[in-house]
Amino acid sequence: MMIASSAEIHSTSVIEDGAQIGENVKIGPFCYIGSGATLEEGISLASHVVVTGKTLVGARTIVFHGAVLGGEPQNVKYKGEETELVIGADCVIREGVTMHTGMVDAGGKTTVGDHSLFLAYSHVAHDCQVGSHVILSNNVMLGGHVLIGDRVIIGGGAGVHQFCRVGHHAFVGGLATCVHDVIPFGMLNGNPGILGGLNIIGMSRSGMDKSQIHTVRRVFKYIFHGEGTLRGSLEEIRGEHEDNPVLKDLFEFIDAKSQRGLATAAREERG
Repeated sequence: MMIASSAEIHSTSVIEDGAQIGENVKIGPFCYIGSGATLEEGISLASHVVVTGKTLVGARTIVFHGAVLGGEPQNVKYKGEETELVIGADCVIREGVTMHTGMVDAGGKTTVGDHSLFLAYSHVAHDCQVGSHVILSNNVMLGGHVLIGDRVIIGGGAGVHQFCRVGHHAFVGGLATCVHDVIPFGMLNGNPGILGGLNIIGMSRSGMDKSQIHTVRRVFKYIFHGEGTLRGSLEEIRGEHEDNPVLKDLFEFIDAKSQRGLATAAREERG
């Protein structure tokens, strides 16, 4: 066990041998820090926080009451292997949030980026890869193996099916069910989730100018609302925009291997 001299630990909390506690860490009442945990500098834990398993929590992250970080995967195939949870710096993790370590057959690591906000009772399952500047609202549920890009926002009570991908700057509405991949900048709403358009606000905040946004909207409409099949429309328009980095990213997302398929506005009618 290594506890920095500047750390402040309430007398009712338990720190197991082997835990690593960095400079200026504050641990409130009735917390449990397991032997495999590493808390980097400047972290603040409120009361009744559990950090267990092989879990690293990044610098200056704030964790509120009752969160459980590094719990075992909720998977019947898990047999007690040592796997990991890695959380980035400057995150805010609110009351009752749960994040689990990975499964050996999937690489054994769940990851969360920097500067992300997890509102009360949201859940990050085993083997998820969550980007930076992400917001999960209250009671959001990520199934296992979900990939969440940077600056994604997911509304309260939404569920993301295991193995789904949600591209960067996408927006998933409250209570939506995400059972297919959501393209970068896409907006998904409903149950089942329907791709309703583009996250124009997110595009603007990312630094895109009006002409870029107009181009992406036109390409989106052509691919997802055109007369041809989705794949056919993609191939027809790809060559015209090969040098546009935003559209190249969109094309690569659509091309990438997927276990869930793409969310569309009218999936049954597309090829």
